[in-house]
Amino acid sequence: MDLVARTASTLDGDAVDAVARRLAAVRESHGRVFVIGVGGSAAAASHLVNDLRKLAGVEAYTPVDNVSELTARINDDGWESCFVEWLKESRVNSRDAVFVYSVGGGDLERNISPNIVRALQLAKEVGAAVVGVVGRDGGYTARVAEACVIVPLLDASLVTPVTEAFHMVVGHALVSHPDLQITSAKWEATIETQPR
Repeated sequence: MDLVARTASTLDGDAVDAVARRLAAVRESHGRVFVIGVGGSAAAASHLVNDLRKLAGVEAYTPVDNVSELTARINDDGWESCFVEWLKESRVNSRDAVFVYSVGGGDLERNISPNIVRALQLAKEVGAAVVGVVGRDGGYTARVAEACVIVPLLDASLVTPVTEAFHMVVGHALVSHPDLQITSAKWEATIETQPR
């Protein structure tokens, strides 16, 4: 538990604010947010899409919510291109943002999450914003992002579980951020209306 507390206390709040502001700007320009991640980060991507839509009024999507299309793309075209081809079909453009959840942020040279790197290369080509929450040194995502939260690496032997846990923490901080949130969650709305 000490590691979780130390990680939380060293998380860059300014970076969280920057991601929230960028997502709010995408909403204001009537853009969309495409959230990508693999493994546990894919589950976080699906959760964030729900919260962005419901609590922040952001049009958001993730390729991992359509298993049939995702696996067809992987089967027919390969792992490396599954996200970039989905983004092309979604007509990603300069009003949009690609949001990455990843432990390492992608690294082509080491063949780690090349599908994330290829998606971000397209995002940069078309002028879409790149934001994310990543671990370790942030990899390719941190290098090209306009705003990125890097979960502090305090214990290399636990980089994956700590980073993936903080994907959820930061995601909830984003959709609760005063620059982004427009609707209260159900329990908070219920508590706010009760007499004290």
